[in-house]
Parts: sequence; C-alpha cells; structure tokens
Amino acid sequence: MFTSKTTIRVRYAETDKMGVVYHGNYAQYLEVARTEALRQIGLSYKSFEDNGIMMPVLNLQCKYLKSAYYDDELTIITTIKELPRVRIHFYYEIYNPNNELITKAEVELVNVDMKTNKLTMAPAVLIDALKPYFTT
Repeated sequence: MFTSKTTIRVRYAETDKMGVVYHGNYAQYLEVARTEALRQIGLSYKSFEDNGIMMPVLNLQCKYLKSAYYDDELTIITTIKELPRVRIHFYYEIYNPNNELITKAEVELVNVDMKTNKLTMAPAVLIDALKPYFTT
C-alpha cells in the first residue's frame, strides 16, 4: 500500500462569508494531493500525457465530517490500496490543524489512450513505481 502526505493552507478565496471552505474546493485539494503523491514516486501527470495517456476522473466521493476554515493548514493523507490496472483508486483523509479527521474521499480515475480515446492499462512506469509498496 502506498501512502503520501501533503499539506495545503486554506486561502481566503476558497471560503464562504463565514470563513468555511466551500465544498467544491475539496476536489482541487484532492487533485493537489494526488499530483504530489505521484511526484513522491518520481512521476507526473505531464509525463503520462507526454506519453499518450490521460487519466480523467470517473468518480469522486466526499464525506464531509467537519468544516475547514480560512488559514487552516490541512493535512491530506493519500493512499493507493491496490496496484492500478485500467482504473486507479485514490483514497484520502483530510485532517485539520488539531489533527481531527474532517473529510474522507475517494477518487477513481481511468487510463485512456489519447490516440484512440479508449481505455487502456495503467502505464508500466506507474505500476513499476508502485510495486515496491505492495510486496510483502
């Protein structure tokens, strides 16, 4: 299982009049955490796209447990629980500055060949980078 940690500080523009993070901004937080998780294993979305693979989001689910507020430093734990195939699942836990779990989320992406616009297996480079985290 692969796990990474990313921190994000809530910006004023991401909140409503009460200083609470607008729920739609969580998708962006998850994308930042997902991108940083891939960077931690030496990969990037750009490299996938440069090699003809795009990874659109198929499904996004969030469970909001507590609010996040302006200027909070949020910690996002991103986990990949299984090696990707055609689909890759990212699981998230977001914690506030008091280390309280405030959001749980899951994002499912698919691998698409940019030339054919059809589903394809995950790039070998991604599988190879993740394999060491799944050996027992």
